[in-house]
Amino acid sequence: MTKQKIVITGGPSTGKTTVIDYLDSIGEVCLHEISRAVTLKAQEEGITQLFLENPTLFSQLLLDGRIKQFHEATDIKHSRIFLDRGIPDVIAYMNYSNTNNPDNFLEACATHRYDYVFLLPPWKEIHVTDNERYEDFEQAQKIHECLEKTYTELGYACIEVPFGTIEERSTFILEQLD
Repeated sequence: MTKQKIVITGGPSTGKTTVIDYLDSIGEVCLHEISRAVTLKAQEEGITQLFLENPTLFSQLLLDGRIKQFHEATDIKHSRIFLDRGIPDVIAYMNYSNTNNPDNFLEACATHRYDYVFLLPPWKEIHVTDNERYEDFEQAQKIHECLEKTYTELGYACIEVPFGTIEERSTFILEQLD
C-alpha cells in the first residue's frame, strides 16, 4: 500500500489545528501537534517559556517528538496520514528565533520526507494569544515566512490553503490529494 504522509503547517493563528481536528472528525488519520505538550511539561518543571529560555533544548525535544511521529505514521495501516506540523517546522522556528540549526536537524529533514505540505497563512480575524501562544500577529506573519522559506529550501512545493470555512479548507486539502 502506498502511504502518503501529509503535513499541515502554519504559524500561530492560521486555523491549522482546527483543520486537523476536523479532518480527524471525518475519519482521516491525524497525528496531532506536540509543541503544546512540550511547553506544558516545561511549565510544570518551572520553565515559563522553554522556547524563549532554551530554544535549542525546546527544538531538540520537538525534533525527537516529530521523528517519533514520522515513524508512527509509517507504521499506521492507512493510505494517508495527516501530521500537524512536520520536522522542518523545527528548523523554521529556529530560523525565526535566529538560533543555529545543528547538523542533525538538517539530516533529520533529509531522511524523513513528506509527500505533501499544506501551508495555512496567518489569519488576523482569528488571532489570539494564550499561555502557550504568545506571538502577536506581526510575529505570526514572520513565522509564516520562515515556514514557507524553510520548506521551499528543503525541496517542498508548499500548497497554500485559502481562507474559508473549516469545511471549505478541508475540502480544498482533500481535493489536492485525489
